[in-house]
Amino acid sequence: MHRPTFEGGPLSPDGPDSAALQARSKGLAAVTGEVVDCFRCPRLVAWREQAALEPPARYADESYWARPLPGWGPVNARVLMVGLAPAAHGGNRVGRIFTGDRSGDFLFAALHATGFATQPESVVPGDGLRPIDLYIAAVNRCAPPGNRPTPLERDTCLSYLVRELALLSDVRIIVALGAYAWDGILRALARGGSGSLATAVRPRPVFGHGAEVAIGPYVLLGSFHPSQQNTFTRKLTQAMLQGLLLRVRELAGLPLRP
Repeated sequence: MHRPTFEGGPLSPDGPDSAALQARSKGLAAVTGEVVDCFRCPRLVAWREQAALEPPARYADESYWARPLPGWGPVNARVLMVGLAPAAHGGNRVGRIFTGDRSGDFLFAALHATGFATQPESVVPGDGLRPIDLYIAAVNRCAPPGNRPTPLERDTCLSYLVRELALLSDVRIIVALGAYAWDGILRALARGGSGSLATAVRPRPVFGHGAEVAIGPYVLLGSFHPSQQNTFTRKLTQAMLQGLLLRVRELAGLPLRP
């Protein structure tokens, strides 16, 4: 089984910021190493391993990753996208967040159409896919039973997101895929070393698709999660998600047609 590594994207070898970029890249690689070796939540460890032992028939011959999943994307990304957690038979199977399931199919079709990904399919690590100006992470890094981490499991895992955000110092736009991610991001900002940003925002921002709020140096945007429950019922459509991602490009100062 492969071992996920930090995919930092291309870095300029020259220029005044190259040493800082390389240092941040090493920092994210260190976080990645800690994430994939994490066993801090016994219930989640048991569940991710049980999913690997009892796969659906279509994956019966596959060897599962069955460990936590780090974030991935270029270290100098201007946009951070955060989901809930890996899918038991998606990311938990292949070893990359938002990969190998219908949610990832829907998400990366939209990301490619709006210039945030090099291709519209997210199949397995090493498939040639690269995020562009985008770092992708999750509040929880292990697949949880019923997609419902406990508050303790959320808080235990949140330190990884806090550390990633500190190292992703070019990020100005944060996209929350779902209400759980919205809450997790607000908690991560409140924990971070930049001064309890989220706790200074009153009243507490309410999640919704297209919700947009400035928090310190960031703009936080909400999107419905690209789960099958939302996409099959058309609560979230490609047009809705692509429209939001074009708004993200505008806010991040990225050209609309890269």
